[in-house]
Amino acid sequence: MDKIQQADIKALARSISLVENELDGYESLLASLPSSSGTKIIGITGPPGAGKSTLVDSLIKELLNNGKKIAVLCIDPSSPFNLGALLGDRIRMSDWYTHPNVFIRSLATRGSMGGLNPKIIEITELLKAFHFDHIIIETVGVGQSEIEIAGLADVTVVVVVPEAGDEVQTMKAGLMEIADIFVVNKSDRPDADTFVKNLRLMLAPAFRSHYNEVPVLKTVATQHEGIKELAETILHQLQKVHVSDKKFWLLAERAYMLIQQKRMKDIDKKKLKEEIEQLSRQNVFNLYQFIDRY
Repeated sequence: MDKIQQADIKALARSISLVENELDGYESLLASLPSSSGTKIIGITGPPGAGKSTLVDSLIKELLNNGKKIAVLCIDPSSPFNLGALLGDRIRMSDWYTHPNVFIRSLATRGSMGGLNPKIIEITELLKAFHFDHIIIETVGVGQSEIEIAGLADVTVVVVVPEAGDEVQTMKAGLMEIADIFVVNKSDRPDADTFVKNLRLMLAPAFRSHYNEVPVLKTVATQHEGIKELAETILHQLQKVHVSDKKFWLLAERAYMLIQQKRMKDIDKKKLKEEIEQLSRQNVFNLYQFIDRY
């Protein structure tokens, strides 16, 4: 713990592995973490192919220009067979792997249905103890992860592309609820302006009663266009974050998730698979009878 607070990157990396793999002593380490930190979490989510990794790469550059110290957690899809990350380290962010003010870690979802790593809460608490200015979490961008990241992040950025009209319409309610900022990336494509206009119109009824509407920004991450404005908007939104009833509900949600994990701790997927295989070979497997045993 002392080494983490002294900004020892190797100690931080080892501590994350300790927590992620639930090795001996990880619970004591977590219990020793300080209770408060000024570190803010920026969530980047959205459908696959929206250019989230490229956007994060450009955002790192912009925040570093402002003298910030940044940690990045990239949540990758995991193999259903060994639960390891499929994508591994991000090629698009390779410029930052040796930068003294940037820490990047790829994490597998490890079968988590929501699209986030099951130890994401604990890992972010570790990073907060390291006194980063910002933690950027980039999600897989599937299913429930958009909602989960909203519960973890201080500001949630939803990234879409101009062709996502039907998709946004389908996901409208959930996206409007969680987005603090909308980014239309790859906005050099045709019909980007029309899409932005329609997105703002779609958001307007939901946020008419809000003091501040959700910003909709255009970016071309590959060209670093619009990134400065995005960084400024994120920092502005972070200044507005304050303790509220919603914050306590989110903390309650995190506590619920951790309690749920602890109660499920004695359930081993490998053993489940072996038992299911054995019963199936005997032609007596019934899923609902099987789960009743647990």
